[in-house]
Amino acid sequence: MVLAAAADQAAPQRILLDTDMDTDDLLALMYILKQNRSEFELKAVTINVNAWSDAGHAVNHLYDILYMMGRDDILVGIGGDGGISDAGTIYPNVGGYLPLIDQGITTVGDCRYRKAVPLEGGGRLDIDTNWGIRRSFLPQGNRRYIPFQQPTTQQVMIDTISAGPTTVILTGSHTNFAIFLMTYPHLKGNVKHIYTMGGGVRSKNPTGCCPKDVTTACTPQQCGDIGNLFSSYSTNPYAEFNIFGDPFAAYQVFHSGIPITLVPLDATNTIPVNEEFFYAFQQHQSTFEAEYCFKSLKMARDTWPDDQFHASYFMWDSFTSGVAISSMRNDKLHGNDFAELEYMNITVITSNEPYGIYDGSNPLFDGHAVPKFGLKKGGVHSGHVQTGIIDGFCLIEGSRKGRCEDGYTKEISGLEAVRVRVATKAKSNVDKNSRLDREFFKSFLEVLTLRDNTGHFDITAQFPFYREVLYKPNFVNKSRGKVTIFDMDMSAGDFVSLIYLLKAPVEEIDLKGIFVSGNGWANAATIDIVYDILHMMGRDDIPVGRGTSTALGTGILGCKYVNAIPQGSGGLLDSDTLYGLARSLPQSPRRYTAENSVEHGAPRNTGNPELRQPLAFEVWQSVKKQLDPSEKITILTNGPLTNLANIVLSDRNASSVIKSVYVVGGHIRDENDSNGNVFTVPSNRYAEFNLFLDPLAAKVVLESTMDITLIPLSSQRKASSFQTLLESLEYAENTPESSFVLHLLSLLHDLQQKHQLYHHMGIFLGELLGAVYLVEGSNMQHSLLLKPISIIADNTTSTDGQVVVDEQSANLVKVLVDFDSDEYYSRVANRLGNMERSAVIGSFAEQRASWSRQPDNLRVR
Repeated sequence: MVLAAAADQAAPQRILLDTDMDTDDLLALMYILKQNRSEFELKAVTINVNAWSDAGHAVNHLYDILYMMGRDDILVGIGGDGGISDAGTIYPNVGGYLPLIDQGITTVGDCRYRKAVPLEGGGRLDIDTNWGIRRSFLPQGNRRYIPFQQPTTQQVMIDTISAGPTTVILTGSHTNFAIFLMTYPHLKGNVKHIYTMGGGVRSKNPTGCCPKDVTTACTPQQCGDIGNLFSSYSTNPYAEFNIFGDPFAAYQVFHSGIPITLVPLDATNTIPVNEEFFYAFQQHQSTFEAEYCFKSLKMARDTWPDDQFHASYFMWDSFTSGVAISSMRNDKLHGNDFAELEYMNITVITSNEPYGIYDGSNPLFDGHAVPKFGLKKGGVHSGHVQTGIIDGFCLIEGSRKGRCEDGYTKEISGLEAVRVRVATKAKSNVDKNSRLDREFFKSFLEVLTLRDNTGHFDITAQFPFYREVLYKPNFVNKSRGKVTIFDMDMSAGDFVSLIYLLKAPVEEIDLKGIFVSGNGWANAATIDIVYDILHMMGRDDIPVGRGTSTALGTGILGCKYVNAIPQGSGGLLDSDTLYGLARSLPQSPRRYTAENSVEHGAPRNTGNPELRQPLAFEVWQSVKKQLDPSEKITILTNGPLTNLANIVLSDRNASSVIKSVYVVGGHIRDENDSNGNVFTVPSNRYAEFNLFLDPLAAKVVLESTMDITLIPLSSQRKASSFQTLLESLEYAENTPESSFVLHLLSLLHDLQQKHQLYHHMGIFLGELLGAVYLVEGSNMQHSLLLKPISIIADNTTSTDGQVVVDEQSANLVKVLVDFDSDEYYSRVANRLGNMERSAVIGSFAEQRASWSRQPDNLRVR
């Protein structure tokens, strides 16, 4: 017994980190990774994917960080496609894509709480790309997301916690860990302690206040609020982002009976990233991990919307990691080095009084004779649940402060109270002569610059001859074909279409620009794959414009319509990683970046404003400006029509310079009464995804006077035979691009055959028809019909996006109704196998090899 106790005491303390991969989470992760491994062993990291980051981007980001740090041994868990039944049965591997209250059988659902998180600048786009720094700095290892090989969050939690006593650190919403506790209560005993950043108990928000010496009119914003929901303080001034991300999950964690240390806003508000710490950090970048963290923090500062960064950005999760490590190391002997702690009786508010009045906002009770999870009727969970950042129930007439308390970590007494150890304040630096005013600041900089457990390399040190080269074609003395813009939502089919367009002779198709939308089958950060394919094909000259991430008329926050796309397997997770194949592409020197300039409306110039990511409308203006007097623009759209609708509405002269528009989308009902393809919305039988994803934009475009050719779902289905196209590709000549397309389509076909979650892969194969028809239409046997159509866009989910043939309408569009499918497949294979206009650099493996040897003369094309 004595020997066993001694061995247990000598063993390092096991840690599982559940993180949402936000910027401050990166600082926390690095701080933990740098600890002495004889004391602390980070065994696993799981990723919370219903808040600040998206699964596919977050998991590959994490893999690259761990590779840099030499820690490919650490388990990584993300997602899962399990569900929860209406009765409350939790099936294996629930992925945490949705808050518990909204989790159904699939990964499709609304973004009730996530609406508070911005989609673009300062939000998910910047976190997914780490402001554009990730790809320019981190090395790329061998680990990556692969469909059905990637460990799920629940698998990793089970394996880690069942292996021995484990401390759990939560720096995002509590969905993942709550699911674990509810599903595997017998493993609670192996959880030694929970440390979590979140909530506010007695806090007063120091941001959004009017300056004391202000001389002009000033209206306070979230100043003095307990919470920090800057996007929703008018409805909920009490919640903090991590707990608000899933209040019911947080309630389960707090009421689990496991000892908890909470690091709320009370404490983090006392440790802002002040100027003294920031400039000290700038001087302490002697390790790769310190440099990466500082670059990330600097970009957050440089893009901050006002001049109050140093008073508004706090050491949220990194401070929590410090509190956790200090408590684990010496709590029983010396207390905590970094925070003042006290016990409080608190709970997490999950619904609003009055309780027991069911108004349609609460899926745990509404429509259930027996409440879900066996909850008590009329209990604390049975009130109104906030439906989003705009909720009439939460508003108080005449007040700028709302009344909803969802996610509030409230100090209470009585049976609902849980005794929790709470950090109340960051401790001052014991060295009074230091310019760093907090003890944790000193520790953080010391730890990140230690030579022990340090990072091995960044991408420039990973390869001895790393270099960034732009490949641009020479079209001098070549006649130019149709001036073309390709508008894509970055589905798998769109990337195949892009490669096909790039294979066309410039004398036929002159691809001048690309628009990408973030409200379709991929998140906005997937724009980097577009850059990589252009680089592979030697077309770094083509500008890529980023469109908006929400449908027309739905505001800048939220997920209306796009919430019909699965977030897990077969959906956004796979699109954002190109089904695991994105990392086999060569890396482009071009990438999304948050760099910006005052000239383009930013509050200040960042370090390299010339690298700024252009918007779709700016690319439109640039292409339009380059037109000769006799030229007009042809547009091919392969996703929702948001970008084109915004251009038509913003540029009154747009229609006059558009020659024709080819729209891949829409479903026209036939004599067989065939269904559309919005399989996640059964009530909408006749819509097709591209039009459903933005019905109003579809109405603006398709009911305009432009020359439009519609390539509807019925025609796409005739071009959706995996077997036929794969056979054609196998017999065609081999090029790097044809090999890549063959690999991708073979993977999609294999997944479709083996897994129900991938039953819809034919949707993406059919999208290629638009590009082929644009390039080859005049040479293909085909039939067009003029049809008078209108689009339903009445904010009714069961009918939005449907195409109606209206004989009374004067609006006529050309509809592709038939073509020779055998000829089609042959043309696709032959074009992709053509050695002309082939890839300049075929893969990341080829790029790695070139970066590992003395460079020859740069290849000229």
